[in-house]
Formats: sequence, C-alpha cells, structure tokens
Amino acid sequence: MIDKELRPLVWFFKLFLNTYTEARFRLFNKVTRFFLVGSKIKRLDCSEQWIERGDDTRLRVCLFKPKVMVGKVPGILWMHGGGYGMGIPEQCHTRVKQLMAAHPCVVVSPDYRLTIEAPFPAALEDCHTTLLWMKDNASSLGINVDQLFIGGDSAGGGLTAALSLYARDKKQVNIAFQMPLYPMLDDRMQTESARNNNAPVWNSKSNFNSWKLLLGDDFGTENVSEYAAPARAMDYSNLPPTATFVGELEPFRDETANYVENLRKAGVKVDFQIFKGCFHAFDYANPYSKVSKNAVEFITKAYAHAVENYYLEQNS
Repeated sequence: MIDKELRPLVWFFKLFLNTYTEARFRLFNKVTRFFLVGSKIKRLDCSEQWIERGDDTRLRVCLFKPKVMVGKVPGILWMHGGGYGMGIPEQCHTRVKQLMAAHPCVVVSPDYRLTIEAPFPAALEDCHTTLLWMKDNASSLGINVDQLFIGGDSAGGGLTAALSLYARDKKQVNIAFQMPLYPMLDDRMQTESARNNNAPVWNSKSNFNSWKLLLGDDFGTENVSEYAAPARAMDYSNLPPTATFVGELEPFRDETANYVENLRKAGVKVDFQIFKGCFHAFDYANPYSKVSKNAVEFITKAYAHAVENYYLEQNS
C-alpha cells in the first residue's frame, strides 16, 4: 500500500521512530535544540525576536525574509509540528524555502510552549500573541497587513485550524488564508484512519500519547475545547480560504477530510488533496520522491494563488 519510493524508509521509522512517548518527546527536544537552534537558511535574512507575552515572560520567534525586500509582501505565521510535545521553528527551513520560491514573503515562526512544559492553551496563546505582533509590526517587518496568512504541519496544522477559529472569535486580527497540512484535529480518535493505525512516522499510540499530554485532565472527556481539537467545532463559517493535503495511510486522513467537508458546507473555499500510498509527513521523509514533489507543487501553487487573490483588511 505504501508508495514504492517511500517504502525503503519504513524499516527506519519502524525501528527507531515507532511510537512517541513523553520521554521520547523530551529526548528529541534536547537533540533538536542542540543541533538546530540558531541555524540559518542560505540566501535569506534569518533572525530572531523576543516578544512579550504579557505575563513578564517572553516568546522567541524566528523571522525569515528575502535578502532584498521589494514592496510589501505576505506575512506567514508558520507553526512547526511535533505532536505538541517537541519541535522548534528551525525545523521548518524546508517549508520556508518552498514558500519563498513560490512567492517572496516574510515567515514568522514561534517557538511556542510545548506540552512537556505547559498543556493547552499555552501553544495556542503563543501563536495568537505572535499573530497580533505581526499585525502590529507589519510595516517595519515589510508585511502587507491585509495578507496575514497562517500555516503549519501536523500539530502545527492543528494549531493553524485552531488559531483560525480563535482569531475569528476574538476579533483582534483577520487571517486572509490558511494552510493546515496533515493537521492534528480530533482528540476522540474514532475515525477509521485514526483507530489501530500503525503506519510509519505517526501511529495511533503516538497520537494517543500526544493528545493526553496536550489536554491533561480533560483528555477522554467532553470538556475538550474546540480551540484544542478543531474537529469539535460546530461553526465553520467565516474561516479563511484553505489549502491542505494529507497522506492516504496516516491517522489524520479522515479527520482532515471531515474538516474540509465542514469548511465547504460553511461556504469556505478549499483546495484539498489526499496523496495515495503516503504516511504522515511523507514530503519531509523523502522530499525527492515523485509524490512528495507533487504535494509540494500542490501547496505552493495554492499559496501563490492566495497571494494573487486573498486579502482581508484588518479592523481599525
């Protein structure tokens, strides 16, 4: 069932990256931070800022800009993946380069609090704080304030969907376009693809452990907020135009398809594709495969279309 170009990777993921636990999240964070924090992308202006959270603590955000800015460009808030329990902005370098190649932009990626530090709503609040900061500093950042886009992979995709709901309801900032890629949306894990899924990279056990860390005492109850699990939302109206894709074999396939259907029923424009024979984050696992190249082409074309067509004025 797995795409033939992705099959050689299966043994590696099954042997070394089979199931994520809290201990593994902590280990991977130590390794990732040691090797990647502060890393740069060649031919881009890379920097970091520390922004105030409003509680006497500060949040690190990474900024990626073209070396030469010509006029105002879209601003993209990009949220990294990692099951909410691991990851840093620097791991998004590949996606940043893909977006920049499609159309120049300013990418802002927050080093949001992880569940091994603080459960929901810490990560969402950090991302919303970053989005407000982008709006307030759009001029100095070179961002067209009427083209604030958001996106992310995996848990970052879940944060993207959650932030769209949260920002719509808070009414402090308007999002013109969103890209929640293979997003983590549904804590109930009752869809066919989410049950007993042992595909590479991210399986049902990892998914269970991740949601449990994120939700704490609310896990397994009906007290879960739609801002934590966007699949629980009842109102999908007035959300931004959306582009997303997902692998056919991964746990998030069905919840992504359901999310897309709910958006469409609410009148939201959506570009969506399921890639046959693909497991979670396949485009990162083997970026040279034909199917990964097709996925990248799909999302970068959708982004380029958004640049030409999607604007949303900010409230005064």
